[in-house]
Amino acid sequence: MPDVEVLLAEVVAGGTLRLFVDHPDGVSLALCEQVTRALEDLREQYALEVSSPGRDRPLVKPDHFRRFLGRRARVRTREARDGHKSFTGELVGADDREVTIAAETGVVAIPYTEIHRSNLVEE
Repeated sequence: MPDVEVLLAEVVAGGTLRLFVDHPDGVSLALCEQVTRALEDLREQYALEVSSPGRDRPLVKPDHFRRFLGRRARVRTREARDGHKSFTGELVGADDREVTIAAETGVVAIPYTEIHRSNLVEE
């Protein structure tokens, strides 16, 4: 679907496929219904949940991190960095290679290739 971006797709307990979608005009119930109908084939294999990203919005692309500079986020890495795999703090920088976060342990630059999962957190 034009302009619909899938931010996160995951299979959760019980064979449910959960999709978080975004759209430049926002995510409405009608948009979620359209996406659900467009994924008819997947509905034969999975129970399907389609929703907006909400307050804990996943951050997937460099543009997502740039869009939310100054906001609090949690970034989880694939491997431990200085004994930590999770960093929560203010997003202070984002370029095409890495995101920089001011976490409790200090300011850390994390290459996107090392990120397992990331999302905004409540202020």
